[in-house]
Order: sequence, then structure tokens, then C-alpha cells
Amino acid sequence: MLIVNANIITLGAAPQVLSDAALYIDGDRIGAVGSRAQLEANYPAAEIVDARGQYVMPGGICAHTHFYGAYARGMAIPGAPPRDFPQILQRLWWPLDKALDRDSVRASALVCLLDAIKHGTTSLVDHHASPNCIDGSLDIIGEAVDTAGLRAVLCYEVTDRDGMEMMRAGIAENLRFMRAAAEHPRLRGTFGLHASLTLNDESLRACADALPDEAGFHIHVAEHEADEDDSLNRSGLRVVERLDRYGIWRDSSIAAHCVHINEAERDILLDRGVWVSHQPRSNMNNGVGAADIDSLLASGIKLCLGNDGFSNNMWAEWKAAYLLHKVVNRDPRRADGMNIARMAWHNNARLIERFFPGVTIGELSPGAVADLIFVDYQPFTPLSAGNLPWHLLFGFEASMVTTTICAGRILMRDRQLLTLDESEIATEALALAPKVWERYTRNAQDTLQC
Repeated sequence: MLIVNANIITLGAAPQVLSDAALYIDGDRIGAVGSRAQLEANYPAAEIVDARGQYVMPGGICAHTHFYGAYARGMAIPGAPPRDFPQILQRLWWPLDKALDRDSVRASALVCLLDAIKHGTTSLVDHHASPNCIDGSLDIIGEAVDTAGLRAVLCYEVTDRDGMEMMRAGIAENLRFMRAAAEHPRLRGTFGLHASLTLNDESLRACADALPDEAGFHIHVAEHEADEDDSLNRSGLRVVERLDRYGIWRDSSIAAHCVHINEAERDILLDRGVWVSHQPRSNMNNGVGAADIDSLLASGIKLCLGNDGFSNNMWAEWKAAYLLHKVVNRDPRRADGMNIARMAWHNNARLIERFFPGVTIGELSPGAVADLIFVDYQPFTPLSAGNLPWHLLFGFEASMVTTTICAGRILMRDRQLLTLDESEIATEALALAPKVWERYTRNAQDTLQC
């Protein structure tokens, strides 16, 4: 197809804003970017898609999410409100993940994928848990991603909090899916771990031994002080140090959160080439604190931006990160807009490329994958490559996304979904919810009685 009458935001290493430009898509890749006259002459048989003066830019990327958390929306937690993050895990997330079956795993994935398309997020890194539905759970999610037409990296969180048999089943599910998705054009697998605080030494050794050296892990790190306290009690080492002892840190590993790491831990992650993901809305919601993202970026850490299961409106995550660190530090210089952009468009794109070798993602240039969105933004001040981050932070809204394309396929056009039926998906998810909530409530009440 040939997209014409577009204001193109290329992103990439040298971002440009091209007025009244055109973009040619050849299969799942971008074939050319240039003037309409030139590209129409070069590709006379191409289907014309008129952008009507909208901004055309790369799709959003989420570096860490949890599709399975969809069924927490609106759900009541039995008893008094949890007082801290460990109680949130024990009384919300662990009882909920045990309540999921095959149907609810599929439905929770579909509602999140639909949300991603509507918000212009085309690539996601998901971290899944469903202890009573482990075997084949990543296939269920992968099939949903394939149907939606998006790009995703999936894993199952290994933990021994439910016993060693389920721990071994989680290992097997990761390895099986990594092999199954290895040749898929838009799906990949990685190896999920929950967190140091739910993994004993035997489990960590089994995980490290199971995974080839060229692959990596995806694990929560020091989201709350409890993770550090547990690690010190277990091993006399802080979390990053303990996990380093087992070879968890590789240049394809993802460390989510890292709110409470110290400089020595940061240096280990830097030395090992680990990717760190920041989730500001989740950190605020759980009251766990704020990672020192400015120091992480200044040190050279590959810091990315995720949402931890919040909506797939990644511009909302940009805005939250931009504001959170200013108020926490009482310093308006923190979380500069260009640093937020560096996380969200440059580092996120490089992370996804790790799982799709030889593929360029997150920019509109010849040869890059055709993952892009149309945004109906009408600026009333000049917009250039130099001030683009501040337009994104203070002007762009996800409600302005009108068209979403992934791998050259139109998933939403003029706000009409083409690959997923929103009404059908919502109806199915709603029909399943009462049983999921019933199982959750029973599990949560059992936790209160312990």
C-alpha cells in the first residue's frame, strides 16, 4: 500500500518530521519514504491510503506488561485494604492468577490486545502467570496475539511459591514456547521468572541450567524492599547479586522495576548488558517508590518503559514518568522529556529487536518493519524533531490514534477494528468474569485465614 498526504514522524537515530510526505509498504516492511509524486510514479499499482494530513509514526512499544491482570479491573479485595506491596501480592495477584483457566487466560489476553490496538501499541512484552493452567498457556496467548495481528514476546513466570512441581512445569512451558515461536514473524518467547523472593536456590539453579547461554530471563527485581530483605536473609546478598550468582543476568535479560537497587547492583546490571523496565503508574499505585531513572540512564543502563498491566496507552505511561520523578525529587529538572523519549522509543525498540534479530523496529525508514499508527493531532505551535517529546507529553493523546498497522497489516482503520470484534470479546470476557471472581474470592479468603 502507499500512504499519502501524511506528516511523517520517522523517529530512529535521527528523527525527522516530513510534511506532506508518502510512505510505501511492501509486505511487512517499509519500502520507501518520500514525496507523493515520486512514490506514486515508482509504485503505480499500489493501493492508496489517504492519511488526510494526519501524523504517521511508529507504533508504541510496551517493555513489560501482564495480560492476565485484566480480570482485576473493578474487583473487590476481601478484608481491609492491603497495607503494602507484599500484601497486594498475597491478597490480590496470587489469588487471582490461581483463578485463571484456559478460557479466562484467552479472554484476558484478547481484551488487552484490543486495548493495545486502540491505543496504537503494536509491540508488547508480556509476563504471564496461571498456576492452574500452565501447560499450553503461552500458546493460548500466542494465538490471541496472532489473531489480533500484533507483535509480542511472551513468557511464563516460574516460581516455587506453589511447590516444586509447578516450578518445573513453568520451566517446561517457557522452553516449549521458545522453541515453538522461534520462526514466527511476530511472536517470540523468553524465560519468565517471578522474583527472587519466590525462588529458592534449587529453583534458580534449575532455571539457569535449563536455558541456553544466548537466551535471557524476564524477572521482577526489587520492586519493594521486601525483595531485598528476603534475598539478604536467604543468601547475605542483595537481589541483583544473588541472581548474578546463578547466571540470570545476560544481555537478553529483562529486570522489571529495580526501584530499590543500589549502585553496586546497578553496576552489575550494566556490566551484564541487562535491560531494565520502568513502570511508573504501577509503582505509584502500589506505593513502592520511584526508581532513580535519571541515574540509571546516565550510567548507561538500557532503561525501557512498560506498563505492568495498566492500560496499553503508552503515552499515559510517558506522562506519568515525566511527572512522578519531578514530584518525588521535588526537582522539575528530573525525568527530562528527551530522557523519557529515549526510554520509550529508542530503548524499547532496541529491546524488541533483540528478539527479532536482523529486524529494524520503531522507526519509519526503508527496510524497517511496517508497524505504524495514524494520529489526528492538530498542533497550534510548531512541531519539529527537536521539540517532539514535549508535544507527545503535553499534546498527543491516545484518543487521537485513528489507524494502527502492524507488519504491514491494517488492524484498525479510522477507529474501526478489523481483526478483533470488540463487542464479542467484551461479551465473552464479561460472561467468564463471575466465575473468575468467585474463584479469586475463595482463594483470597483462604489467604486471610492463614
